[in-house]
Amino acid sequence: MEITNYIGGEWVASTHLQNMAVTNPANGEQLATIPRSTGKEVAEAVVAAKTAQKKWALVPAPKRADYLYAIGQKMKEKKEYLATVLTKEMGKVIEEARGEVQEGIDMAYYMAGEGRRLFGETTPSELANKFAMSVRAPIGVVGLITPWNFPVAIATWKSFPAIVAGNTFIWKPSNETPMMAYEMGKIFEEVGLPAGVANIVFGTGPTVGTALIEHPDVKVISFTGSTTTGSKVAELGGKHLKKISLEMGGKNAVIVMDDADLQLATEGILWSAFGTAGQRCTACSRVIVHKDVKEELEKRLLDAMQQLTVGNGLDEGIKVGPVINKAALEKINHYVQIGKQEGATLLAGGRMLTDAPYDKGFYYEPTLFTDVKPDMIIAQEEIFGPVVSLIEVANLDEAIEVNNGVKFGLSSSIFSQNVNTIFQAQRDLDTGIVYVNAGTTGAEIHLPFGGTKGTGNGHRDSGVAALDVYTEWKSIYIDYSGKLQRAQIDTE
Repeated sequence: MEITNYIGGEWVASTHLQNMAVTNPANGEQLATIPRSTGKEVAEAVVAAKTAQKKWALVPAPKRADYLYAIGQKMKEKKEYLATVLTKEMGKVIEEARGEVQEGIDMAYYMAGEGRRLFGETTPSELANKFAMSVRAPIGVVGLITPWNFPVAIATWKSFPAIVAGNTFIWKPSNETPMMAYEMGKIFEEVGLPAGVANIVFGTGPTVGTALIEHPDVKVISFTGSTTTGSKVAELGGKHLKKISLEMGGKNAVIVMDDADLQLATEGILWSAFGTAGQRCTACSRVIVHKDVKEELEKRLLDAMQQLTVGNGLDEGIKVGPVINKAALEKINHYVQIGKQEGATLLAGGRMLTDAPYDKGFYYEPTLFTDVKPDMIIAQEEIFGPVVSLIEVANLDEAIEVNNGVKFGLSSSIFSQNVNTIFQAQRDLDTGIVYVNAGTTGAEIHLPFGGTKGTGNGHRDSGVAALDVYTEWKSIYIDYSGKLQRAQIDTE
Protein backbone atom coordinates (compact mmCIF):
# COMPACT_ATOMS: atom_id res chain seq x y z
CA MET A 1 0.00 0.00 0.00
CA GLU A 2 1.45 3.35 -1.06
CA ILE A 3 0.21 6.31 0.96
CA THR A 4 0.46 9.81 -0.51
CA ASN A 5 0.03 13.29 0.90
CA TYR A 6 -3.41 14.87 1.22
CA ILE A 7 -3.21 18.49 0.06
CA GLY A 8 -6.06 20.77 -0.97
CA GLY A 9 -8.55 17.92 -1.03
CA GLU A 10 -6.39 15.72 -3.31
CA TRP A 11 -4.11 12.74 -2.68
CA VAL A 12 -0.87 13.82 -4.33
CA ALA A 13 2.45 12.03 -4.66
CA SER A 14 5.59 13.62 -3.30
CA THR A 15 8.21 14.84 -5.76
CA HIS A 16 10.82 13.13 -3.59
CA LEU A 17 11.34 9.62 -4.93
CA GLN A 18 12.48 7.95 -1.71
CA ASN A 19 9.69 6.40 0.38
CA MET A 20 9.74 5.14 3.97
CA ALA A 21 8.39 1.74 4.99
CA VAL A 22 5.72 1.22 7.65
CA THR A 23 5.97 -2.09 9.50
CA ASN A 24 3.91 -4.03 12.03
CA PRO A 25 5.87 -4.06 15.32
CA ALA A 26 4.28 -7.38 16.26
CA ASN A 27 5.77 -9.37 13.39
CA GLY A 28 7.85 -7.13 11.12
CA GLU A 29 5.35 -7.28 8.23
CA GLN A 30 5.57 -4.31 5.87
CA LEU A 31 2.19 -2.57 5.81
CA ALA A 32 2.71 0.47 3.62
CA THR A 33 5.09 3.10 2.34
CA ILE A 34 4.90 6.85 2.84
CA PRO A 35 6.65 9.72 1.06
CA ARG A 36 9.70 11.42 2.47
CA SER A 37 8.21 14.83 1.75
CA THR A 38 10.15 18.06 1.51
CA GLY A 39 9.57 21.70 2.30
CA LYS A 40 8.01 22.03 -1.16
CA GLU A 41 5.06 19.84 -0.16
CA VAL A 42 4.69 21.75 3.10
CA ALA A 43 4.57 25.04 1.19
CA GLU A 44 1.90 23.64 -1.15
CA ALA A 45 -0.16 22.50 1.83
CA VAL A 46 0.13 25.92 3.46
CA VAL A 47 -1.11 27.63 0.30
CA ALA A 48 -4.09 25.26 0.17
CA ALA A 49 -4.84 25.76 3.86
CA LYS A 50 -4.48 29.55 3.72
CA THR A 51 -6.75 29.81 0.70
CA ALA A 52 -9.39 27.59 2.31
CA GLN A 53 -9.25 29.34 5.66
CA LYS A 54 -10.58 32.64 4.36
CA LYS A 55 -13.85 30.96 3.35
CA TRP A 56 -13.90 28.48 6.22
CA ALA A 57 -13.74 31.22 8.84
CA LEU A 58 -16.93 32.72 7.37
CA VAL A 59 -18.89 29.47 7.68
CA PRO A 60 -21.06 29.76 10.82
CA ALA A 61 -19.58 27.76 13.65
CA PRO A 62 -22.66 25.50 14.02
CA LYS A 63 -22.26 24.59 10.33
CA ARG A 64 -18.57 23.87 10.82
CA ALA A 65 -19.63 21.67 13.71
CA ASP A 66 -21.91 19.65 11.44
CA TYR A 67 -18.82 18.27 9.73
CA LEU A 68 -17.50 17.06 13.08
CA TYR A 69 -20.78 15.29 13.80
CA ALA A 70 -20.46 13.58 10.43
CA ILE A 71 -16.81 12.66 11.09
CA GLY A 72 -17.77 11.18 14.46
CA GLN A 73 -20.51 9.13 12.83
CA LYS A 74 -18.12 7.81 10.17
CA MET A 75 -15.59 6.86 12.82
CA LYS A 76 -18.32 5.07 14.73
CA GLU A 77 -19.34 3.10 11.63
CA LYS A 78 -15.69 2.15 10.98
CA LYS A 79 -14.68 1.64 14.59
CA GLU A 80 -13.65 -2.01 14.37
CA TYR A 81 -11.80 -1.50 11.11
CA LEU A 82 -9.95 1.56 12.43
CA ALA A 83 -9.03 -0.28 15.63
CA THR A 84 -7.59 -3.16 13.61
CA VAL A 85 -5.48 -0.83 11.47
CA LEU A 86 -4.30 0.97 14.60
CA THR A 87 -3.20 -2.27 16.26
CA LYS A 88 -1.38 -3.43 13.14
CA GLU A 89 0.73 -0.32 12.78
CA MET A 90 1.19 0.67 16.43
CA GLY A 91 0.98 -2.63 18.31
CA LYS A 92 -1.37 -1.83 21.19
CA VAL A 93 -3.85 -4.58 22.01
CA ILE A 94 -7.14 -4.51 20.13
CA GLU A 95 -9.19 -3.67 23.23
CA GLU A 96 -7.13 -0.54 23.79
CA ALA A 97 -7.26 0.33 20.09
CA ARG A 98 -11.06 0.24 20.22
CA GLY A 99 -10.92 2.55 23.21
CA GLU A 100 -8.66 4.98 21.39
CA VAL A 101 -10.96 5.14 18.38
CA GLN A 102 -13.86 5.73 20.75
CA GLU A 103 -11.93 8.64 22.23
CA GLY A 104 -11.75 10.19 18.77
CA ILE A 105 -15.49 9.66 18.32
CA ASP A 106 -16.16 11.29 21.68
CA MET A 107 -13.94 14.22 20.74
CA ALA A 108 -15.81 14.73 17.48
CA TYR A 109 -19.17 14.95 19.21
CA TYR A 110 -17.84 17.06 22.07
CA MET A 111 -16.14 19.64 19.88
CA ALA A 112 -19.12 19.69 17.55
CA GLY A 113 -21.14 20.85 20.55
CA GLU A 114 -18.76 23.78 20.90
CA GLY A 115 -19.98 24.99 17.53
CA ARG A 116 -23.06 26.35 19.31
CA ARG A 117 -21.05 27.77 22.16
CA LEU A 118 -17.52 29.11 21.52
CA PHE A 119 -18.41 31.39 24.39
CA GLY A 120 -16.94 34.81 24.88
CA GLU A 121 -17.94 37.25 27.60
CA THR A 122 -20.18 40.28 27.85
CA THR A 123 -19.41 42.74 30.62
CA PRO A 124 -20.70 46.09 31.81
CA SER A 125 -18.77 49.10 30.60
CA GLU A 126 -17.60 51.71 33.06
CA LEU A 127 -19.06 54.34 30.70
CA ALA A 128 -22.68 55.09 29.93
CA ASN A 129 -24.18 54.00 26.62
CA LYS A 130 -21.28 51.72 25.85
CA PHE A 131 -21.28 47.95 25.34
CA ALA A 132 -18.30 45.68 26.02
CA MET A 133 -17.73 42.08 25.01
CA SER A 134 -15.08 39.57 23.98
CA VAL A 135 -15.30 36.90 21.30
CA ARG A 136 -13.12 34.03 20.07
CA ALA A 137 -11.62 34.54 16.61
CA PRO A 138 -9.85 31.90 14.49
CA ILE A 139 -6.10 32.33 14.11
CA GLY A 140 -5.59 30.99 10.59
CA VAL A 141 -3.39 28.09 9.52
CA VAL A 142 -2.15 25.75 12.22
CA GLY A 143 0.44 22.98 12.19
CA LEU A 144 -0.16 19.73 14.06
CA ILE A 145 2.69 17.36 14.93
CA THR A 146 1.46 14.13 16.51
CA PRO A 147 3.13 11.02 18.01
CA TRP A 148 2.81 7.33 17.24
CA ASN A 149 1.49 6.05 20.58
CA PHE A 150 -2.02 7.55 20.22
CA PRO A 151 -2.25 8.20 16.48
CA VAL A 152 -6.02 8.82 16.45
CA ALA A 153 -6.85 10.26 19.86
CA ILE A 154 -4.18 12.94 19.99
CA ALA A 155 -4.80 13.92 16.39
CA THR A 156 -8.47 14.51 17.16
CA TRP A 157 -7.61 16.46 20.31
CA LYS A 158 -5.81 18.92 18.07
CA SER A 159 -7.62 18.92 14.73
CA PHE A 160 -11.24 18.99 15.91
CA PRO A 161 -11.01 22.17 18.02
CA ALA A 162 -9.01 23.77 15.20
CA ILE A 163 -11.77 22.91 12.74
CA VAL A 164 -14.71 24.12 14.82
CA ALA A 165 -12.91 27.35 15.68
CA GLY A 166 -12.58 28.25 11.99
CA ASN A 167 -8.94 27.34 11.32
CA THR A 168 -7.40 25.10 8.68
CA PHE A 169 -4.48 22.79 9.40
CA ILE A 170 -1.50 20.85 8.11
CA TRP A 171 -0.99 17.61 10.01
CA LYS A 172 2.39 15.88 10.19
CA PRO A 173 1.74 12.44 11.72
CA SER A 174 4.43 10.13 13.04
CA ASN A 175 6.26 8.06 10.45
CA GLU A 176 5.56 5.00 12.60
CA THR A 177 1.76 5.34 12.36
CA PRO A 178 0.79 7.08 9.11
CA MET A 179 -2.00 4.65 8.21
CA MET A 180 -4.33 6.14 10.80
CA ALA A 181 -3.71 9.59 9.33
CA TYR A 182 -4.53 8.19 5.90
CA GLU A 183 -7.78 6.68 7.22
CA MET A 184 -8.75 9.98 8.84
CA GLY A 185 -7.99 11.78 5.59
CA LYS A 186 -10.36 9.45 3.77
CA ILE A 187 -13.05 10.19 6.37
CA PHE A 188 -12.53 13.93 5.86
CA GLU A 189 -13.12 13.30 2.16
CA GLU A 190 -16.19 11.13 2.71
CA VAL A 191 -18.00 13.74 4.81
CA GLY A 192 -17.22 16.48 2.29
CA LEU A 193 -14.96 18.62 4.46
CA PRO A 194 -14.07 21.50 2.14
CA ALA A 195 -10.79 21.13 0.27
CA GLY A 196 -7.84 22.65 2.10
CA VAL A 197 -9.38 22.63 5.58
CA ALA A 198 -7.47 19.43 6.42
CA ASN A 199 -4.07 18.68 4.89
CA ILE A 200 -1.73 15.79 5.70
CA VAL A 201 1.98 15.80 4.85
CA PHE A 202 4.15 12.77 5.63
CA GLY A 203 7.87 12.99 6.24
CA THR A 204 10.58 13.42 8.83
CA GLY A 205 10.58 15.84 11.72
CA PRO A 206 13.76 17.65 10.68
CA THR A 207 12.32 18.25 7.20
CA VAL A 208 8.52 18.47 7.34
CA GLY A 209 8.29 19.46 11.00
CA THR A 210 10.89 22.18 10.67
CA ALA A 211 9.31 23.52 7.49
CA LEU A 212 5.95 23.78 9.25
CA ILE A 213 7.42 25.59 12.22
CA GLU A 214 9.39 28.04 10.08
CA HIS A 215 6.67 28.85 7.55
CA PRO A 216 5.49 32.43 8.15
CA ASP A 217 1.85 31.61 7.31
CA VAL A 218 1.57 28.87 9.94
CA LYS A 219 0.51 30.77 13.03
CA VAL A 220 0.18 27.96 15.59
CA ILE A 221 2.13 24.76 16.22
CA SER A 222 0.64 22.08 18.44
CA PHE A 223 3.16 19.36 19.29
CA THR A 224 2.99 16.15 21.29
CA GLY A 225 6.19 14.16 21.78
CA SER A 226 9.36 14.01 23.81
CA THR A 227 10.53 16.85 26.02
CA THR A 228 13.82 17.04 24.12
CA THR A 229 12.10 17.54 20.78
CA GLY A 230 9.44 19.79 22.28
CA SER A 231 12.11 22.13 23.62
CA LYS A 232 13.54 22.43 20.11
CA VAL A 233 10.07 23.11 18.70
CA ALA A 234 9.56 25.86 21.27
CA GLU A 235 12.95 27.40 20.55
CA LEU A 236 12.49 27.42 16.80
CA GLY A 237 8.87 28.55 16.98
CA GLY A 238 9.72 31.28 19.45
CA LYS A 239 12.10 32.85 16.96
CA HIS A 240 9.14 33.24 14.62
CA LEU A 241 6.77 34.49 17.36
CA LYS A 242 4.35 31.60 16.89
CA LYS A 243 1.93 30.29 19.44
CA ILE A 244 3.42 26.95 20.51
CA SER A 245 1.44 24.32 22.41
CA LEU A 246 3.54 21.51 23.87
CA GLU A 247 2.50 18.23 25.50
CA MET A 248 5.59 16.22 26.35
CA GLY A 249 6.97 13.61 28.73
CA GLY A 250 5.97 12.22 32.09
CA LYS A 251 7.37 10.27 35.02
CA ASN A 252 4.08 9.46 36.64
CA ALA A 253 3.65 7.91 40.06
CA VAL A 254 0.99 5.93 41.90
CA ILE A 255 1.04 6.57 45.65
CA VAL A 256 -0.20 3.65 47.76
CA MET A 257 -0.92 4.57 51.38
CA ASP A 258 -1.13 2.19 54.31
CA ASP A 259 -4.95 2.31 54.33
CA ALA A 260 -5.28 1.63 50.58
CA ASP A 261 -7.39 -1.10 49.04
CA LEU A 262 -4.40 -3.11 47.87
CA GLN A 263 -6.30 -5.22 45.38
CA LEU A 264 -7.67 -2.10 43.72
CA ALA A 265 -4.21 -0.50 43.80
CA THR A 266 -2.70 -3.58 42.17
CA GLU A 267 -5.23 -3.48 39.35
CA GLY A 268 -4.71 0.25 38.86
CA ILE A 269 -0.92 -0.10 38.75
CA LEU A 270 -1.00 -2.96 36.25
CA TRP A 271 -3.37 -1.16 33.91
CA SER A 272 -1.53 2.15 33.93
CA ALA A 273 1.98 0.62 33.89
CA PHE A 274 1.64 -2.12 31.29
CA GLY A 275 -1.25 -0.95 29.11
CA THR A 276 0.09 0.12 25.71
CA ALA A 277 3.29 -1.69 26.81
CA GLY A 278 4.03 1.32 29.01
CA GLN A 279 4.22 3.61 25.97
CA ARG A 280 1.98 6.36 27.30
CA CYS A 281 2.98 9.79 28.48
CA THR A 282 0.66 9.10 31.44
CA ALA A 283 1.98 5.58 32.13
CA CYS A 284 2.76 4.68 35.73
CA SER A 285 6.53 4.21 35.96
CA ARG A 286 6.88 4.76 39.72
CA VAL A 287 4.96 3.28 42.63
CA ILE A 288 5.48 5.23 45.85
CA VAL A 289 4.37 2.84 48.57
CA HIS A 290 3.99 3.20 52.33
CA LYS A 291 6.50 1.04 54.20
CA ASP A 292 3.75 -0.80 56.13
CA VAL A 293 2.22 -2.27 52.97
CA LYS A 294 5.23 -2.48 50.66
CA GLU A 295 5.84 -6.19 51.10
CA GLU A 296 2.19 -7.11 50.59
CA LEU A 297 1.89 -4.88 47.51
CA GLU A 298 5.01 -6.45 45.99
CA LYS A 299 3.54 -9.91 46.44
CA ARG A 300 0.24 -8.90 44.87
CA LEU A 301 1.95 -7.22 41.92
CA LEU A 302 4.16 -10.24 41.26
CA ASP A 303 1.18 -12.59 41.38
CA ALA A 304 -0.82 -10.37 39.04
CA MET A 305 2.07 -9.89 36.60
CA GLN A 306 2.27 -13.65 36.11
CA GLN A 307 -1.18 -13.47 34.54
CA LEU A 308 -0.12 -10.90 31.94
CA THR A 309 0.00 -12.30 28.42
CA VAL A 310 2.43 -10.80 25.92
CA GLY A 311 1.91 -11.07 22.17
CA ASN A 312 0.32 -9.74 19.00
CA GLY A 313 -2.30 -7.18 19.97
CA LEU A 314 -4.78 -8.55 17.42
CA ASP A 315 -5.11 -11.75 19.45
CA GLU A 316 -7.99 -11.36 21.90
CA GLY A 317 -6.83 -11.98 25.46
CA ILE A 318 -3.36 -10.51 24.97
CA LYS A 319 -2.71 -7.87 27.63
CA VAL A 320 0.69 -6.49 26.55
CA GLY A 321 1.62 -5.91 22.92
CA PRO A 322 4.96 -5.07 21.34
CA VAL A 323 6.86 -1.82 21.70
CA ILE A 324 7.01 0.35 18.62
CA ASN A 325 10.41 -0.54 17.14
CA LYS A 326 13.89 -1.90 17.74
CA ALA A 327 15.26 1.42 18.98
CA ALA A 328 12.55 1.57 21.65
CA LEU A 329 13.28 -2.01 22.66
CA GLU A 330 16.97 -1.29 23.08
CA LYS A 331 16.31 1.94 24.99
CA ILE A 332 14.07 0.13 27.47
CA ASN A 333 16.63 -2.60 27.98
CA HIS A 334 19.36 0.01 28.46
CA TYR A 335 17.41 1.58 31.33
CA VAL A 336 16.83 -1.84 32.91
CA GLN A 337 20.58 -2.45 32.92
CA ILE A 338 21.10 0.96 34.50
CA GLY A 339 18.58 0.07 37.20
CA LYS A 340 20.47 -3.09 38.08
CA GLN A 341 23.77 -1.21 38.12
CA GLU A 342 22.29 1.43 40.43
CA GLY A 343 21.44 -1.25 42.99
CA ALA A 344 17.71 -1.63 42.47
CA THR A 345 16.35 -5.15 42.97
CA LEU A 346 14.83 -6.73 39.86
CA LEU A 347 11.74 -8.67 40.98
CA ALA A 348 10.30 -9.61 37.59
CA GLY A 349 10.96 -9.26 33.87
CA GLY A 350 13.97 -7.37 32.63
CA ARG A 351 14.40 -9.22 29.32
CA MET A 352 13.87 -8.62 25.64
CA LEU A 353 11.77 -11.46 24.27
CA THR A 354 13.61 -12.74 21.21
CA ASP A 355 12.62 -16.40 20.89
CA ALA A 356 9.61 -17.66 18.92
CA PRO A 357 6.85 -16.49 18.75
CA TYR A 358 8.40 -13.11 19.56
CA ASP A 359 11.42 -13.23 17.26
CA LYS A 360 9.92 -11.20 14.40
CA GLY A 361 8.59 -8.39 16.61
CA PHE A 362 9.69 -6.06 19.39
CA TYR A 363 8.63 -7.39 22.79
CA TYR A 364 9.78 -6.63 26.31
CA GLU A 365 8.80 -8.47 29.47
CA PRO A 366 6.73 -6.50 31.98
CA THR A 367 9.38 -5.46 34.50
CA LEU A 368 9.26 -4.63 38.21
CA PHE A 369 12.06 -3.12 40.31
CA THR A 370 12.00 -2.63 44.08
CA ASP A 371 14.35 -0.95 46.56
CA VAL A 372 14.52 2.00 44.19
CA LYS A 373 15.77 5.31 45.57
CA PRO A 374 14.07 8.52 44.41
CA ASP A 375 17.26 9.91 42.87
CA MET A 376 18.09 6.85 40.78
CA ILE A 377 18.09 7.34 37.03
CA ILE A 378 15.28 4.82 36.57
CA ALA A 379 13.19 6.87 39.01
CA GLN A 380 13.93 10.18 37.30
CA GLU A 381 14.01 9.66 33.53
CA GLU A 382 11.18 8.67 31.21
CA ILE A 383 11.70 5.07 30.04
CA PHE A 384 8.55 4.78 27.90
CA GLY A 385 8.18 1.05 28.29
CA PRO A 386 6.76 -1.62 30.61
CA VAL A 387 9.09 -0.88 33.53
CA VAL A 388 7.93 0.06 37.04
CA SER A 389 9.99 1.12 40.08
CA LEU A 390 8.80 0.70 43.69
CA ILE A 391 9.94 3.43 46.09
CA GLU A 392 9.30 3.06 49.83
CA VAL A 393 8.17 6.03 51.94
CA ALA A 394 7.22 6.51 55.58
CA ASN A 395 4.28 8.92 55.31
CA LEU A 396 2.18 11.11 53.03
CA ASP A 397 4.46 14.14 53.15
CA GLU A 398 7.40 12.04 51.99
CA ALA A 399 5.25 10.46 49.26
CA ILE A 400 4.28 13.88 47.92
CA GLU A 401 7.88 15.07 48.06
CA VAL A 402 9.04 12.02 46.07
CA ASN A 403 6.23 12.42 43.54
CA ASN A 404 7.14 16.06 42.97
CA GLY A 405 10.88 15.40 42.85
CA VAL A 406 11.10 14.88 39.08
CA LYS A 407 11.31 17.30 36.17
CA PHE A 408 7.93 16.21 34.77
CA GLY A 409 4.41 16.96 35.99
CA LEU A 410 1.79 15.19 33.92
CA SER A 411 -0.17 12.65 35.97
CA SER A 412 -0.24 11.29 39.51
CA SER A 413 -2.45 8.98 41.53
CA ILE A 414 -3.13 8.13 45.14
CA PHE A 415 -4.83 5.13 46.70
CA SER A 416 -6.27 5.83 50.16
CA GLN A 417 -9.53 5.57 52.09
CA ASN A 418 -8.84 8.69 54.15
CA VAL A 419 -10.63 11.80 52.88
CA ASN A 420 -8.12 14.10 54.59
CA THR A 421 -5.22 12.31 52.93
CA ILE A 422 -6.93 12.50 49.55
CA PHE A 423 -7.67 16.21 49.76
CA GLN A 424 -4.15 17.08 50.87
CA ALA A 425 -2.70 15.00 48.05
CA GLN A 426 -4.87 16.48 45.29
CA ARG A 427 -3.83 19.93 46.50
CA ASP A 428 -0.10 19.28 46.83
CA LEU A 429 0.70 16.93 43.94
CA ASP A 430 2.20 19.19 41.28
CA THR A 431 0.81 17.45 38.21
CA GLY A 432 -1.73 18.57 35.65
CA ILE A 433 -3.85 15.47 36.29
CA VAL A 434 -4.54 13.76 39.63
CA TYR A 435 -6.40 10.46 40.06
CA VAL A 436 -7.82 9.12 43.32
CA ASN A 437 -8.17 5.35 43.74
CA ALA A 438 -7.35 4.83 40.06
CA GLY A 439 -4.18 4.50 38.01
CA THR A 440 -2.39 7.34 36.25
CA THR A 441 -4.25 6.87 32.95
CA GLY A 442 -7.83 7.37 31.87
CA ALA A 443 -8.25 11.01 30.85
CA GLU A 444 -11.67 11.95 29.49
CA ILE A 445 -12.06 14.30 26.56
CA HIS A 446 -14.15 16.98 28.30
CA LEU A 447 -11.40 17.95 30.78
CA PRO A 448 -8.08 19.66 29.99
CA PHE A 449 -5.15 17.34 29.29
CA GLY A 450 -1.58 18.44 29.98
CA GLY A 451 0.96 18.98 32.70
CA THR A 452 3.43 21.17 34.50
CA LYS A 453 7.21 21.61 34.49
CA GLY A 454 8.94 19.58 31.75
CA THR A 455 5.64 18.15 30.56
CA GLY A 456 4.27 21.25 28.89
CA ASN A 457 4.29 25.00 28.44
CA GLY A 458 0.94 25.91 29.94
CA HIS A 459 -1.42 25.00 27.12
CA ARG A 460 -3.86 22.09 27.22
CA ASP A 461 -5.26 19.58 24.78
CA SER A 462 -8.85 18.41 25.08
CA GLY A 463 -11.77 20.04 26.89
CA VAL A 464 -12.82 23.64 26.35
CA ALA A 465 -9.24 24.66 27.23
CA ALA A 466 -8.12 23.31 23.85
CA LEU A 467 -9.98 26.15 22.16
CA ASP A 468 -7.53 28.61 23.72
CA VAL A 469 -4.77 27.15 21.53
CA TYR A 470 -6.71 27.67 18.30
CA THR A 471 -8.42 31.02 18.94
CA GLU A 472 -7.47 34.59 19.67
CA TRP A 473 -9.45 36.70 22.09
CA LYS A 474 -10.90 39.80 20.47
CA SER A 475 -12.30 42.54 22.74
CA ILE A 476 -15.05 44.69 21.22
CA TYR A 477 -16.29 48.04 22.52
CA ILE A 478 -19.42 49.59 21.01
CA ASP A 479 -20.06 53.18 22.03
CA TYR A 480 -23.56 54.40 21.14
CA SER A 481 -23.44 57.61 23.18
CA GLY A 482 -22.79 59.77 20.13
CA LYS A 483 -19.79 61.42 21.71
CA LEU A 484 -16.17 60.65 22.49
CA GLN A 485 -15.85 58.90 25.85
CA ARG A 486 -12.41 58.25 27.27
CA ALA A 487 -11.99 55.17 29.44
CA GLN A 488 -10.61 55.81 32.94
CA ILE A 489 -10.97 59.58 32.38
CA ASP A 490 -14.59 60.39 31.58
CA THR A 491 -15.96 58.19 34.33
CA GLU A 492 -17.23 60.83 36.74
